[in-house]
Amino acid sequence: MNQHDPDREYDVVVIGTGPGGEGAAMEATKQGWSVAVIEKQPRIGGNCTHLGTIPSKSLRATISRIMEVNTGAPFRSLGVKVEAGFQDLRRAAQSVIEKQVDMRRTFYDRNDIDVFHGTASFVDQHQLLVREHSGDERVLNCRAIVVATGSRPYRPREVDFDHPCVFDSDTILGLQKTPRSMTIYGAGVIGCEYASMFRQLSVKLNLVNTRSHLLDFLDDEICDALSYHMRDTGVRIRHNEEYDRLEAHPEHVILHLKSGKQLKSDILLWANGRSGNTDELNLSSINLAPNHRGQLEVNRCFQTEQPHIYAVGDVIGPPALASAAYVQGRFAAQHLGAVLRNEETLPQEFAMENIPTGIYTMPEISSLGRNEKELTAQQIPYEVGHSMFKSLARAQIMGQPVGMLKLLFHRETLEILGIHCFGVNASEIIHIGQAIMAQEGTDNTLEYFMNTTFNYPTMAEAYRVAALNGYNRLI
Repeated sequence: MNQHDPDREYDVVVIGTGPGGEGAAMEATKQGWSVAVIEKQPRIGGNCTHLGTIPSKSLRATISRIMEVNTGAPFRSLGVKVEAGFQDLRRAAQSVIEKQVDMRRTFYDRNDIDVFHGTASFVDQHQLLVREHSGDERVLNCRAIVVATGSRPYRPREVDFDHPCVFDSDTILGLQKTPRSMTIYGAGVIGCEYASMFRQLSVKLNLVNTRSHLLDFLDDEICDALSYHMRDTGVRIRHNEEYDRLEAHPEHVILHLKSGKQLKSDILLWANGRSGNTDELNLSSINLAPNHRGQLEVNRCFQTEQPHIYAVGDVIGPPALASAAYVQGRFAAQHLGAVLRNEETLPQEFAMENIPTGIYTMPEISSLGRNEKELTAQQIPYEVGHSMFKSLARAQIMGQPVGMLKLLFHRETLEILGIHCFGVNASEIIHIGQAIMAQEGTDNTLEYFMNTTFNYPTMAEAYRVAALNGYNRLI
C-alpha cells in the first residue's frame, strides 16, 4: 500500500481517547465534522480510565469505606472489623472501569465516530499512519488533528523498574499484596495521594520530597494543613532530599539519598515526574519538537506551531487534570471548527485560571482562584474568612472533623478572589464557590454567602460560616 494514498478521509482526527481526546471528538462531531479517533490501547478510555484517575480513585473510595467501618464508634462497639488485602481492594475498582469503558464506547458509536485501535504516527502535515493491533496499516487523511496522547510516569534509566519491589504509578495497581513498609520518591500530587491511601492501610511510609514543602503551588495554609495531617497519621515526610542510588534485594529495597540517608522498605514507588507520550508520533516529519519531558508547546488556543494541529491534556503538561483535559479538548474543537469554517471571529483564549484543582489525598484538597502569596505579590488588599470543619455539625456527624474552608476576598469590593478547601468532600464543595466566582458585577461577592440560607446540617454551610468570619474581620 502506498502510504500517501489515504484509506479514509476525515475533517478531524483525534489521537487518544482519554478525557482530552473524548472532549475534542464529541465537540467536533456535534459541529457536523467527520471525525475519527485513534486509541493505542485495546479499549476506549485512555490511561485515565485504565491506569490513572478511575482505578486510583476507586481504590481510594474503597479504602475510605473500610476505614469508616474500622474506626467508627458504632462498629467498634459491635466488634466489627474489615480486613482486606490489596488485591481485594483493587478488584472493587474493576467493575467501575468496566462500566466506564462500556459507557464511553457508546459515545463514539452513537455519534458515528470511527475508532481505530493502534499506534499513530505522522506521515505529513495532514496524514496519519495507523499501525493496528492486527498488524494492518492504514493512512488517514484529515484537515485538522488533535493530539491527546496523555503521559506516562517518568522512568530514569538508573532505576530498575523490572525489579519486583520497584513500581511507578502505572504498575502500583498491580501490587499483589499490601506491603508492610513503603518509600515513595516524589511528593507531587500522585505521591501525596498514594501516601495517604497506603498509610490508611497501616503501611509504614516514607514520603521523599525533592522540595521544601508539599504541593507548594497551593495556598501555604493548605500545604501546612496537609503536612501536619500526614505526619499526624504517621507518614514520615523527608523534605529537600535527592535520589542518589537504589539498592535492590529480592525482598526489599534501600533508597540511598544524597544527604546520606538510607531508607529501607518492602517496596519503592517512584512518583517523580511524568513524560508526554510523543515519542512514537514521528513529530520530526511535521517540524514539531517536544520539550525534554516529551510535552508539546501550545498557545492559549491549544495550537502547536502547526496551526491545524492542536494538543490537549497531559501531553501539554500542567495542570494535568482529567477535568481540565476534557474542557481543553472541547475548546480546541470549537476553535479548530471556527478555523475550518474560515470564521473571522474565533473563540477567545482559554481561561486556565477558571479550572479548579482537585487532589484526592485523604482528606481531599480543592482550590480555585488566587492564593495568599499571589495576592500579596500583586498588592491586592484582601481579607480571609475561615470555617473549621471541626465546628460544623455535619462534619461531626460524619466523623470527619479534619479540614477547613478558606475564602479570600477583596477588602473593599468583597469580591471572592480565591477558594481553598482541605477536608472531606473538598472536590465537591469547591463547585458552590466556583459558581459564584463565575458571576459578573456584584453577584460574585462575600455577601452571597452571608445572605443565603444553606441546609442544616451540611458541609455547604461552611461557606456561610467562612463568609461571616471574614466579614467580621472588617468591622
